Amino acid sequence: MNRQGHQHLEDEQSDASMDAVLSGVGPRLRALRKDRGATLSGLSETTGISVSTLSRLESGLRKPSLELLLPIARAHKVPLDELVGAPPVEDPRVQAKPIVRGGRTMIPLTRKPGGLQAYKVIEPQRRLEPEQKTHEGYEWLYMLSGKLRLLLGEHDVVLEPGEAVEFDTRVPHWFGSTGEGPAEFLVLFGPQGERMHVRARPARKKDD
Repeated sequence: MNRQGHQHLEDEQSDASMDAVLSGVGPRLRALRKDRGATLSGLSETTGISVSTLSRLESGLRKPSLELLLPIARAHKVPLDELVGAPPVEDPRVQAKPIVRGGRTMIPLTRKPGGLQAYKVIEPQRRLEPEQKTHEGYEWLYMLSGKLRLLLGEHDVVLEPGEAVEFDTRVPHWFGSTGEGPAEFLVLFGPQGERMHVRARPARKKDD
């Protein structure tokens, strides 16, 4: 089949799809009106469209147009999409599936496998026995709310909102609840030892 034939076939398929959409408008209008408990005469008074035109729309004898559908949509207080049966627009937001490990909830903020990974972590209030571990990588934590206890080598510190820390995960470490309440924080983890790089604008030189 040549290019012109393909285009003709695509046009026919498009027309068939449009006809299918338009053929469903009439029954949808009738069902919506009855669901609202409205009569043709009552809808005619509200929209300014004659009873005969509304009746022909519902029976499929009158082709729906924007000029006819808009006042009907306003009268029923529904979006125009509901009258023509347009497919719903998919939610563009990334729906991150939480990971729960040992009572700790981790929400992935990145989707690309490997490399730098980002998580929002929710640590519940609980009492745990610290157990320091080591592994390859580099980690950065930023506190959002609550308090978090961090054991890093010989250091034992409590992190509070607004505080951040980064460390080589080959150093024995552990972090968890202080037992004073839940905590929320952000974590960046580089499995190959990537460190976080902060760029700062150079200070302006003072005029002599």
